[in-house]
Amino acid sequence: MLIRGLALLALLFTAASARAADCTQAPGPGIDWQRCYLDERDLSGRDLSGSRLRETSFQRTDLHNTWLNTVDGYRARFVSARMSGARLDGGQFIEADFTRANLDGASLAGADLRRAKLFGANLKGADLIGVRLEGADLTNADLSGARWIDGLHICAEGSISACR
Repeated sequence: MLIRGLALLALLFTAASARAADCTQAPGPGIDWQRCYLDERDLSGRDLSGSRLRETSFQRTDLHNTWLNTVDGYRARFVSARMSGARLDGGQFIEADFTRANLDGASLAGADLRRAKLFGANLKGADLIGVRLEGADLTNADLSGARWIDGLHICAEGSISACR
């Protein structure tokens, strides 16, 4: 009886402490869109700074010139997203998927991209100063003109898969 009562109490505590994301919430700073599907939307030019976007899907979404600074984007999916000029500074994008995303001229300064998938991504002219890339997949990523993580080098034209 005591064990059953403790199990019920633990279940109630867990349910009360869990925050459900409101996927219909209007875009804005600090929103909670965890595990939402926002594929093929137009979110260009919006400010989503400081938002919780863990495991959220933005496949083929227009995010150009969008502010994603200090976002928690763990395992978020940005497959084929249009993100030119976006600001991802200081964001946590561990294991995020940017396969074929267009990040032309985007700023990712200080972002955490450990184990992220950047397969075939366009990172031309992107700011990568201080980015953590341990274990990231840059296969076929175009890094031409990108400012490299050390802040001292600009990747040469034709830098595919690695900064030259």
